Amino acid sequence: QVQVVESGGGLVQAGGSARLSCTASGRTFISYAMGWFRQAPGKEREFVAAISRSGSRTYYADSVKGRLTISRDNAKNTMYLQMNSLEPEDTAVYYCALVWRYNVNVVKLRADEYTYWGQGTQVTVSS
Repeated sequence: QVQVVESGGGLVQAGGSARLSCTASGRTFISYAMGWFRQAPGKEREFVAAISRSGSRTYYADSVKGRLTISRDNAKNTMYLQMNSLEPEDTAVYYCALVWRYNVNVVKLRADEYTYWGQGTQVTVSS
């Protein structure tokens, strides 16, 4: 079983920055395509960003392009979400997700394509 833990959330002023981290247990971190999703109060969980096993391919939701950057360090078993120019609309619980993939360049965009999930970390952006 893979243990997934997010960290780095908190209260941020609009226009500010934050960096989320996601760590996963096990020696096969490099075997997983990964993604970030978020869920705001009263709304459905939505896709934010995805990254391939190698880190060479990334994909973003239109609402975060140019402001959020996904990356990973396979040597540290850690994925990141750098969040800049934050807006109150970014307020949500952010979830990290993993899925085993053979192809090193695949990115996955749908929540139902992921196998392992963290418990989430709250990001609140004040106006």
